[in-house]
Amino acid sequence: MSSHPLACRPHDHQRCVRHALAEADQICARQGVRLTALRRRVLELVWQSHKPLGAYDLLATLSEQDGRRAAPPTVYRALDFLLENRLVHRIASLNAFIGCTHPDHPHQGQFLICRQCHSAIELQSPGISSAIGEAAAEQGFAVEGETVEVVGLCGSCRSGT
Repeated sequence: MSSHPLACRPHDHQRCVRHALAEADQICARQGVRLTALRRRVLELVWQSHKPLGAYDLLATLSEQDGRRAAPPTVYRALDFLLENRLVHRIASLNAFIGCTHPDHPHQGQFLICRQCHSAIELQSPGISSAIGEAAAEQGFAVEGETVEVVGLCGSCRSGT
């Protein structure tokens, strides 16, 4: 089941952004870590749509919209912080980042990625992780991390809307 059913449908992205930033503030306060202005802005940019963004996309936006002259290591450090605090996920196949829809719950990333509109929908399906864990255990393999990326067409792109 998708935890973000609106990802491929028109909706108010600002509501998603506001919710993600408020949740990030709470999580960082609880964990005693600092959500600096740059980290917050990078998170905000990641949440501007449900499309994964690469570090250089973020750099370009920071430069164009904010007039910031941030260097790549600065953006990567902000992304590392957001990853460590489970506020974003890295989509390896795209070398890009997407906001986590449920950062309060430790979990592995499971995504449906639309090859046409490039939206990514994060799934929250414990059955997927269980199946991977069981299959790995049968092979004597200890899973240390997992990311499941499924590429196809979202409902909007399939229906042409």
